[in-house]
Amino acid sequence: MKPTGLQRALRKKSTWAEKKMWSILRGRRFSAYKFRRQHDMGPWILDFYCAEARYCLEVDGGQHGYPDQQARDAERDAYLAARNIQTRRFWNYQLKDIDFVRETIWAELQARAPHPGNVEPELPVKLPKRAISEEEEDSDGYDESLS
Repeated sequence: MKPTGLQRALRKKSTWAEKKMWSILRGRRFSAYKFRRQHDMGPWILDFYCAEARYCLEVDGGQHGYPDQQARDAERDAYLAARNIQTRRFWNYQLKDIDFVRETIWAELQARAPHPGNVEPELPVKLPKRAISEEEEDSDGYDESLS
């Protein structure tokens, strides 16, 4: 998808915190997870989005502390949650602790990845039964000639 003029403008006017976050995310630095900047999602433009994990990262400055902005953020988060997209918000100041940010993102990506315990196992293919002799059926499987 080609970026819109607004998306390009937002990328060019990135805050220091958004630039810092992009330096953490760019180039598949979290295994094979690819993040996009200023990604279009319905009526919203997400700061950062990973389609493989259905994971959105938002970097919030002081304006997100005001009630009207918090209401818009809650509306966006509900819109995304209805589409099984998890949102993680970091305040700008949190980007000063890179280790915390990296560890948080990695843990949440891993939690969203399919794990063997979370995935329904495939049913085994039914193999045709071979005829079992009565002798084999009664045997305990122990071969006395090997003793």
